Amino acid sequence: MKALILLGCPEAPSQTPMAVYASYKLKELGYDVSIASNPAAAKLLEVSDPENNYLGELLNIDKCLDSLCEKEYDLLLGFVHKDAAASFFITYYHILQTKAIALVFEQDIDLVNEYTEMVESSTDAEIVAVRAFHNPNPLRARLDKALAKLGDE
Repeated sequence: MKALILLGCPEAPSQTPMAVYASYKLKELGYDVSIASNPAAAKLLEVSDPENNYLGELLNIDKCLDSLCEKEYDLLLGFVHKDAAASFFITYYHILQTKAIALVFEQDIDLVNEYTEMVESSTDAEIVAVRAFHNPNPLRARLDKALAKLGDE
């Protein structure tokens, strides 16, 4: 099984540790993990896991769009904390046509609701939405629940 984690701008402090954590958890579930991100997010990931113990293949979020194929991945996990991230998630979702989880988070609950609506109105993805930004624990708890469902399938 293959999973693709989608990361945008690394502005949210919780994103990088949660990406490493998500990759670890998905590998525990038997997924081969790739991460598509912008160059800044990729640099943060490389520094966070210098021996690549938890991360899989790192891909450029823009460049890999050209080569994506339907059903190339068994799971899409997108970190959505900006409207651009929601747009990328929706685009990848429609190209891949696979099981998908959108992890929607922001400091401002109105933005969480806005990004949730964007994803919900354009996909059938499972949406995990939480008000969080600096503290990764609310994200981790909600992600763990979503991933537990995957393990039960």
